[in-house]
Amino acid sequence: MLITFILVLHGLISLALVGVILLQKSEGGGLGIGGGNAGGMMTARGAADLLTRSTMILASLFVLTSIVLAILATTNKRAHVIDTSLAKPATTSAPAAPGGVPLFQKTEPAAPAPTAPAKPAAPAPAPADSVPLAH
Repeated sequence: MLITFILVLHGLISLALVGVILLQKSEGGGLGIGGGNAGGMMTARGAADLLTRSTMILASLFVLTSIVLAILATTNKRAHVIDTSLAKPATTSAPAAPGGVPLFQKTEPAAPAPTAPAKPAAPAPAPADSVPLAH
């Protein structure tokens, strides 16, 4: 339960961090708001300081929640009981082909057929046309 709460908090912090980073003025233009005065409410310098401070705080919270989640994940190694009440019993029947004939059929090995005693191999006769060559 605690892990779920911290994980949701971690996700919200990461989304806020992305939003604050995208609001900052970058060298290339970006999506920044620091270019002008927003209705006289805050100066460009004040907006930059607020966004920088917000980024620092959110980044620190992001790292802190990452460490806490890692610690909780490693210390939460208790044995879990596996519920087998919904498990189907294993069947030993073979899958059937479209014609209804089993694709694989478990059969007992056949008894080995009696074999005749082996006769010694006779040398092969030499071809009649071959003549030994003298060196």
